[in-house]
Amino acid sequence: MELNYKPVAERTVDEQYKRLIREVMEKGIRGPGVMVGTDGKEVDTIDLMGPTPARFNILENGVPLITEREIKFWKSSVGELLGFINGARTQEELEKFGCKWWKFWATPEKCAKRGLEPGDIGPGSYGAAFTHFPTAEDPTYDAAKGVGGFDQITEIIKQIKERPELKAHFISPWIPQYTIRNHDHQQKVVVVPCHGWMHFRVFGDKLSLVMFQRSCDILIGCPTNWIQYSAFLIAMAEVLGLVPYEFVHLISDAHIYTDQLPWVDEILSRKSHPFPTLKLVNRHENIKDYRPDDFELTDYTAEPAIKGIPTAI
Repeated sequence: MELNYKPVAERTVDEQYKRLIREVMEKGIRGPGVMVGTDGKEVDTIDLMGPTPARFNILENGVPLITEREIKFWKSSVGELLGFINGARTQEELEKFGCKWWKFWATPEKCAKRGLEPGDIGPGSYGAAFTHFPTAEDPTYDAAKGVGGFDQITEIIKQIKERPELKAHFISPWIPQYTIRNHDHQQKVVVVPCHGWMHFRVFGDKLSLVMFQRSCDILIGCPTNWIQYSAFLIAMAEVLGLVPYEFVHLISDAHIYTDQLPWVDEILSRKSHPFPTLKLVNRHENIKDYRPDDFELTDYTAEPAIKGIPTAI
């Protein structure tokens, strides 16, 4: 289906990203240090629970790829989510989708700590939850091998096609027995899922997506999440023969790391531009056949990169 975007000149400049940053800075609470980054450095965070949701009408105003600084790694972001919906749960599998940043978390040390093989993100990761969710009804399920279980992605598409009117088109990345950790229970995932609670809704010929996020790094993670779930909405709409309508982003714990504070004023002082256009250059009947190169980004005007913030991964 051809996507009929409103011309760029007619789009409204969207400043929801800057609004979100301001809200966290003005209302957030400074929290205790957490282990973050590749060097194990302990950094405090400024956290705000339940900030104002972000709402994006895709065809009316473009896809939410932030313009306050240039984001060159958008294909890696899209590739990460496409890898997950295909069940990817290792660093090697994700790299085949163009996403290389999991090497920072799937280290031999982190994996060994959780009883996993090097490079294995774990049976509690996104890919495992989306496509191999544990179920007592499937005797073939094997967490260690990543086989069997319930394929949420495939089955939700069937449900939307058969019963589009339902309010129950929901996907979860959370497998409690692999994400909980205490003195009696070993976590079986290198990073517990931060995003990926998805609720699809069909209104006539339009498909909307609400994505709930447990934890969101506003300066670096949020731009990644906005573009990858917008791309997924576009691909899902194509598979379902619908029009991608609205992407809504709900965050529980929105946070900014204190070592990111030098960047905050710079971003807030910058000009925002109209959002760009994201279209499909290749179309597939099966959602799992999509790859990053099936998407084309145009009309992207952004302010220059900021030194210290990743622009290409």
